[in-house]
Order: sequence, then C-alpha cells, then structure tokens
Amino acid sequence: MAPPVAFAIRGPIAEADLPGLCARVCDVLGQTTGQTLTCDVSGVEPDAVTVDALARLHLAATRRRCRMQLLNASAELRELVAFMGLGDVLVL
Repeated sequence: MAPPVAFAIRGPIAEADLPGLCARVCDVLGQTTGQTLTCDVSGVEPDAVTVDALARLHLAATRRRCRMQLLNASAELRELVAFMGLGDVLVL
C-alpha cells in the first residue's frame, strides 16, 4: 500500500476557491489510486462553504479510489458536518 498523501487546507475558504482547491488536490493525488489523503483542516472556518469544499475533495479522492481522512477538525466543524448529514461520508 502506498504511503498517505498529506494536504492542509487553510481558511477562510470562499466559493470561488473551490474549483482551484479541487484541482490542487487532484494534482497532489496525480495518477495514483488506492492511497489515503490526509487533510489537515485545523486552519479552516466551520461553515457551509468549508463543508462543501471537503465534500468535493472527498468526491475527487473517491474517484481515484483513494480514501480521505480529515485531521485536527474542530468540534464546531465536526458538529456542522454531522448536522449537514455528512458524518458517515467525511472521516473526521
């Protein structure tokens, strides 16, 4: 199994940032499959745009048969993810 790919997101994140953020993560993953993407989210705001970004990154990783794990999520972000019904999708 390949070593995890580490990535950090710093905020705040605006809606206009989402396409570029997804493109950067796809570049980081490259053509590999089956890796784990560890994403440090300690620097993001717990808001709907952040959760949207994380859901998009999860989808991009899944399309490459990669697993995404979030690290250092605040209690507020965890609560928002659960409230938005993504607690089973985004691994916190």
